[in-house]
Parts: sequence; structure tokens; C-alpha cells
Amino acid sequence: MTGSSVLLHLAGAVALLLWATRMVRTGVERAYGEVLRKRLRETMGNPLLALLVGTSLAIALQSSTAVTLLIGSFAGSGLVTGVAGLLAVRGAELGSALVVKLLSFDLTLLAPTTILAGTVTFMVTERREWRQLGRIMVGVGLLVLSLDLLAQATAPLRESPMLGLIVHYLAGDPVTAFLLAALLTWAFHSSIAAVLFLVTLASHGVLTPALGIVMVLGVNLGSSVIAPLLTRAAPAPARVVPLGNLLMRGAGSVMMLGLFLCFTPQLGFLGTDGGDRIVNAHILFNAIVLVAGLPLASLIERTATTLANLGTKPDSPNLMMREISALDEGVLEVPQLALANATRELVPVCETVEVMLERAHELYGKPDKEGIDALRALDDRVDARQAAIKLYLAKAAAQKLSESEAQRCRELIEGCVKLEQVGDIIVNNLLAHLRKQMARGLSYTSAGFEELSELHTEVLANARLAFNVLIARDLETARLLVSRKERLRKLERQSSRSHFLRLSEGAKRSVETSAIHLDTIRDLKQINSLLASIAYPVLEEHGLLRDTRLRAAE
Repeated sequence: MTGSSVLLHLAGAVALLLWATRMVRTGVERAYGEVLRKRLRETMGNPLLALLVGTSLAIALQSSTAVTLLIGSFAGSGLVTGVAGLLAVRGAELGSALVVKLLSFDLTLLAPTTILAGTVTFMVTERREWRQLGRIMVGVGLLVLSLDLLAQATAPLRESPMLGLIVHYLAGDPVTAFLLAALLTWAFHSSIAAVLFLVTLASHGVLTPALGIVMVLGVNLGSSVIAPLLTRAAPAPARVVPLGNLLMRGAGSVMMLGLFLCFTPQLGFLGTDGGDRIVNAHILFNAIVLVAGLPLASLIERTATTLANLGTKPDSPNLMMREISALDEGVLEVPQLALANATRELVPVCETVEVMLERAHELYGKPDKEGIDALRALDDRVDARQAAIKLYLAKAAAQKLSESEAQRCRELIEGCVKLEQVGDIIVNNLLAHLRKQMARGLSYTSAGFEELSELHTEVLANARLAFNVLIARDLETARLLVSRKERLRKLERQSSRSHFLRLSEGAKRSVETSAIHLDTIRDLKQINSLLASIAYPVLEEHGLLRDTRLRAAE
């Protein structure tokens, strides 16, 4: 086999490994993303639970970077503190290392089994949750298969004198090996993929034990750099957790490298097989950083906050808060450009409505006047922007439009109207319920609040689907959005029945909050109906609507 052929096989195996990891993560996010986010928010106040949830999330998503970015966004929105976020990320790093341990076992029969089961599951059902479960199983199978392909692709390399020279050089220059592993991990954007790659090389004797440990430390440095780079343009609060993780894990890897080179410890306790040593060293390192990071979390959070704010001048205007309109009237005579501008201007409106829905959900758990006032201010922003978009589209409609352009213009105007109506329901209805709750000092039963939270979460998930349909006009997303209306109806009926049951049992708090509870259910159902109707034009265009109901897929 020629050198170019070996490299091609190796590149293909690595590409399949990365793709399979992404496939699993995408399936988990689509099927269980809202539930995972909800559980994470609920547990961030407890350090131990934050650690455990962070570990579980990393195992489910197969990416500590994804968890770091998610928690960083929560910290940026003020939903969690920086210290709690750092503890959750520490758990995520340990969870990511445990995934490598699981994948290092002999899973030969798992690949064909999960690929077959996943494909059958995906093909025989239209239910979104089952189809995503099938996607996850196929991804796991491809992940295991890619490891076998990696072993086959590296087999010719083990006989190559050139590889021997490279390994010999790296063994004599551990700093270069350390940085090379960090660069490789950054290129992969996955510590799991990078460590598994090293495991394959070490298992077949390509890497010496000491060189393998050095490169594992480099992997941890490279992984800690990914999230800060991805969030470098984000507001300072959203960068605190990624930077704090860099200070913990990145600086820890450098310190550990120095200690390893100074003392050159015996490696027998990590196992006898080269691959086992790599995996166990990876787990041990993250466990050490976790234990060492617990008492230092507050100090690191303050340091990360200082670093995140270095480029922000307190007295200078925050350019991130500056709103720039995409409604360029100079292109109104070119309908395609005008419609594109209006679509672009709708994106921040959708984002604002999403923030309003999410924040309203949080206020139901702990209402406060400042939060209510902030939500009302957001509604004013929605009203102003959607009014400007409608006026702009009215001017565009005065031009000579094709049938498809006219249809898109109507869709955007109707979308603006529906977003305005959603904002009005939040401000005029949900906030009114919150003010009443505050004025009377009312609180929900745990069961009642859990039911409302589940409804809020479902509506928020549907809102994100609706925004995607409005912007991208994706048919599959439109079908999914309308099909999920029945799930909300079931949740509504269950919540109402449970509430009336608590009333019949004389639960005091249920009696006190009865009107607010039932009115909130009604308002959430109305919001969901408005959001689902955004999908109707796309479905109608493809002939999938009949008597306002979704037809079965062909």
C-alpha cells in the first residue's frame, strides 16, 4: 500500500470518527435537548448535582465542549453563577473521559448490531423521538466501526521507518509532542476523537508509554482552548466559564507536563496495555483537576471574569448592544434583496421573543418586579422592529413582484403579526398573572409548577421550530412543528385534570392559584397555536394541508 493510500484511509477513518460523534450529539440534542437544558438549569444551584449533571450531559452529547458552550450561555444570561458553571464543566470533562473508557473496550459486535437496530428504528416510524433514537444508535455503531478502521489504517504505518523516526524525535522533544497533540485536538474539535486516535496508536505499539502520556496532556490543553476560541466574540459574561475551564484544565495540563518531565514516574499503575495507559491517564488527569478545582473555583471564577472584561471599557459604549437595521430602502426595487433584508431583520425579533418566553418561564418560579419590567421593555423592542419590517415589506410589495415573491412577502408580514401577538400575550397575560401572584404572595404546589414548567418547555421548543420555519422555510421542520400540536394538547389535558383533582382533594395552594394556573394553560396553548400556524404556508405550498390538518407523509 502506497503512502498516499495509507493517508487516505487514515483520513477517512478519522473523518468517520468525527462524523459519528457529531451524529450521536445531534440525535441527543434533537430528541432530548430541551429536557437536558431544563434539568441543567434546575440543578445548577447545587454543586454536587451540577457536577453529576455535567458528567451525564458530556456522556450523552459525547462532547465536553458542547456542554461548556451551553453552560457558558446560561452564565451569560444570568441563569447560573460562574462558580456553579465551572463545577458543571469539571463534571463534563470527567464524563468525556469516561466515554473514551467505554469506547476502549472490545465492542466488535456492537457496530453491526446498533447500525442495524438504528436503521430499522429510523425507517419504520415517523415519531421524532424514535427517529432520533435510531440516529443515535447508528452514530454509536459508526463510532465503533471507525475505531476498527483506524486500527486497519494505521497497520501499514507501524512498519514504516519514517514513522519510527518521527516517534523517536517526538519522544526526545516532549514539548513539541505536547503542542502537536493540542493542535490535533483543536483541529478535531473533539477530545474524545483525539484520545481515541492516540489509543489506537498506543495499542499497536506506535507510541511509547511516556510519549503517550505527554500527548494525552496535550489533548487536554487543546480541548480547553476550543470553547474560548468559539466564544471570543461573545459578551463577557458568556466567556467566563470557557475561560475558567481554560485556566483549570489548560493550565493544569501544562503544570502536569512539567511535573511528569521532572519526576518521570513509573507508569505501571496505569495498566499494562498502551491503550489502557492512555485512557486511564486521561481519566486520572481530569479527576485530579476536578478535585484540585473544587476549592479554587471561586478564585478561578474571579480571575476568568477579570480576563473576560479586559477588552471592555466601563465608560465606552458597548457595541454588542448597538442595533443595526437590515432594512435598506435603497434595494426596494430589487425584490429578492428586499425580501432577504426583511428576513434578516426578523432574526433578532425571533431571538427576542425566544428570550421573552424563556424568561417568563423562569419568572414563574421566582417572580420579581425587575424581571417583569425587563420583559415589558423587550416587548417594546419587538413591537418597534416588527412595525418597521411590515412598513418595509409594504413598500416592497408596491414593486412588481413575481408570484413566489408576493407569497414570501405575505408570509413575512403574517409572521411579524404572529410574533407581535405572542409578545402581547406574554406581556398582557402572563405578566399579569405574575403580578397577581406577587401581590397575593401565592406559590404553586410542586406538582402544579412541574406541569406548568413542562408546558412552558414544550412551547419554547416549538417556538424555536417556528422561527426556523419562518426564516428557512424548511418543509420537514414545518411538518414536525404542526405534528407537535397534539403533544401540547395532551399535556394541557393532563395538567387540567391533575389540577382539578388537586382541587377536589382540597389542596390549599391549588385553590389559591387555580385561576392563574388555568389561565396560564390557556395562554400557552394560544401562543403555541400562533407559532404552529407559521408552518401552514410552507405545508400548503407542498400540498400537505387538508381542512387545516396535517396530512400523512407520502
